[in-house]
Amino acid sequence: MAESEDRASKTEEPTEKKIRDTIEKGNLPVSREAPILASFLATMAFIAFEARQAGSRLAESLETTFDNPLQWDLETSRDALHVLSVLASQSAAFVLPAAIFFAVGGILSSILQNPPQINFERIKPKASNVSPVSGATRIFGPKGLTEFGKAVFKFIMIGAVVSSVLVSNISAIMQTMHSDPVLLPELILSLAMKLLSGVAIATILLVAADIALTRFHWRRDLRMSKQEIKDEMKQSEGDPMVKQRQRQIARERTRKRMMAAVPQATLVIANPTHYAIALRYTREEGGAPVVLAKGTDLVALKIREIAEENEIPVIEDKLLARSMYEHVEIDQMIPPEFYKAVAELIYYLHTRGGSKVALATA
Repeated sequence: MAESEDRASKTEEPTEKKIRDTIEKGNLPVSREAPILASFLATMAFIAFEARQAGSRLAESLETTFDNPLQWDLETSRDALHVLSVLASQSAAFVLPAAIFFAVGGILSSILQNPPQINFERIKPKASNVSPVSGATRIFGPKGLTEFGKAVFKFIMIGAVVSSVLVSNISAIMQTMHSDPVLLPELILSLAMKLLSGVAIATILLVAADIALTRFHWRRDLRMSKQEIKDEMKQSEGDPMVKQRQRQIARERTRKRMMAAVPQATLVIANPTHYAIALRYTREEGGAPVVLAKGTDLVALKIREIAEENEIPVIEDKLLARSMYEHVEIDQMIPPEFYKAVAELIYYLHTRGGSKVALATA
């Protein structure tokens, strides 16, 4: 009951930090059915491209072994074990490659779902792993019922595929009692491919649904309550590194916004490389000139570069540029104490013109 109430209160999608922390702890959405499908497909690839040749080699080897049965002494149990070991080694040449294909397919599927990582958090002993209550919850809870449903589906699916293949090929199977034994491997190979193909098609549907459900349940289990989000935000805001990163992002955004506004400037006041202030003034807008951008050193050079590219006048006035930089704010009108100096510069531009002039006021 408490678990249901807790889940009901968690209505918000998980934050990036919650997802990142969960992944670092090794809790990843993994479909258990995907490796099974990959193993089936890998085995089918082996059967399609290699099984016929491997089967022929096995048949020839067994034929050589049993052509002369008198060569085998079966007087003691050791003799019987020797015969079995010979047969096992001959069969292994056929079975081992198929097993390798099967295993590699499953391993690759697991790797492709999520990058492999070493995490000891998942193998730490937990009381919940041996608790009868937790065990019953896992078995009879939503996840347990989902797993049970998948198991029932696989049982019905495999039974239906096997029955369909056997019924449709019953005549060919019955004829093997009167046909040449050499034809038997070909029939077995054909039936195996049909069985695996049917199972693979049904498994594809199961895997698609399982991947979707697995990721849905994973995201649902990570949901947070509004209070958890507030607590996380408070914790993050108190982190000096987070604050530093936030300030860095804010400065970068401000700088980009400034640079984008420079082409709209009426003039740029510079000093000549250490300071730069871009101002905009038009009679239509009225009011005092507005500061579009300001900066020092590299930022100042960038402001001048953009201004020159857009043929905006750059006026070098060391004292005015330095003083304005310390007292003006971006997107704000200049203070009254700079009205007269800036008005003279604007008047000078209107009467004299030019893309770059220098005033000897220093």
